[in-house]
Amino acid sequence: MTNTALARRHFLSTLSAGAVAATLPATRAHSADAVKSSATWPRYEAISVIDALGGPGNANKPDKPLDAEDLADVRASGLTAVNLTVGSVGSYARDYDGAIEGIAHWDKEIATHPDTLMKFSRIGDLAEAKRSRRLAIIYGFQDTTPFGENLDRLDTFADLGVRIVQLTYNRRNLVGDGCLEPADAGLSLFGRELVERMNAREVLVDLSHCGHRTTDEAIEISKKPVAITHAGCAAVSDLPRNKTDATLRKLADRGGVVGIYLMPYLRTGGQPMAADVIAHIAHALDVCGEDHVGIGTDGTISSVRLTEEYKKGFADEIAERRKRGVSAPGETAAVYTFVPDLNTPRRFETIATLLAQRGRSERVAEKVLGGNFLRLFAQTWTT
Repeated sequence: MTNTALARRHFLSTLSAGAVAATLPATRAHSADAVKSSATWPRYEAISVIDALGGPGNANKPDKPLDAEDLADVRASGLTAVNLTVGSVGSYARDYDGAIEGIAHWDKEIATHPDTLMKFSRIGDLAEAKRSRRLAIIYGFQDTTPFGENLDRLDTFADLGVRIVQLTYNRRNLVGDGCLEPADAGLSLFGRELVERMNAREVLVDLSHCGHRTTDEAIEISKKPVAITHAGCAAVSDLPRNKTDATLRKLADRGGVVGIYLMPYLRTGGQPMAADVIAHIAHALDVCGEDHVGIGTDGTISSVRLTEEYKKGFADEIAERRKRGVSAPGETAAVYTFVPDLNTPRRFETIATLLAQRGRSERVAEKVLGGNFLRLFAQTWTT
């Protein structure tokens, strides 16, 4: 798997809002609440805006270097920082070499575009990114397969800039069970040692795709607050990728943050809309409190044009994920990994406007758009 434009990991995420009107199934009536992408929120330019899982690139141009259009979208987005996946998932075949190649690829992209991008290495970089109006790219893994059986590789990857590691993807690995494993066996002894080492090396523990027991056990044993960078609420949409209220409370009680994603799993059927995103954010706020909710889009910054090539690539990617056994319930070729009325690089500002329309305070919106992850990052990366 390559790493450009999130390496098709987001398998062609987001669609053109104008193009979908005639092609998507009818959505629930509350989707009419969505605001136009041109809507502004007064505080947007002043705050740090953090996407806990996403990245630069365009799904219409997979596997291509960033170009002027992609970079313009980054600048237009208003994002301060993003957790970018630099490793592959779900296989041990080339995961170590693939992760090294992914890091090298993004090191080169950042070096090529220093006026727009910067590589995150320490917490002060976030203030510098905001000051210089650049995007701080935080390297992350969505699986621990690049470590193989050698936990010393954690030091190798941390030295190369990896700051966030998700313990499992959808299936089982040596660390524990992912969210699709029926046994839900939780963390292994190997996984418990990894969490301890991650705490010591100041690498943030991410539990987004983890099984219920793996998630709960990691929250309990971690000596530092952990993250669920991109997920939803099972009480709103009962699918394996989403977290129960009990888990969300446990996460918040220990200082962690959950990022709500913009993915098909926001609904048990049909195309998610902005109102679905807000419903999950609102529920998470009610369960966790205003200090423990953020956003991890799980998509590219640029919006995507709905072309025949795009649709074919999307269907092929779904088929390949099913073949590999990593496809989750809710993934179909008929439901795209996007939210049509948030299909703009400036989608975070639209979310803030929608929160305001639903009576959420400016203070709460600032925390959700980035303040809570900024606090968690500062607690994690202290040296």
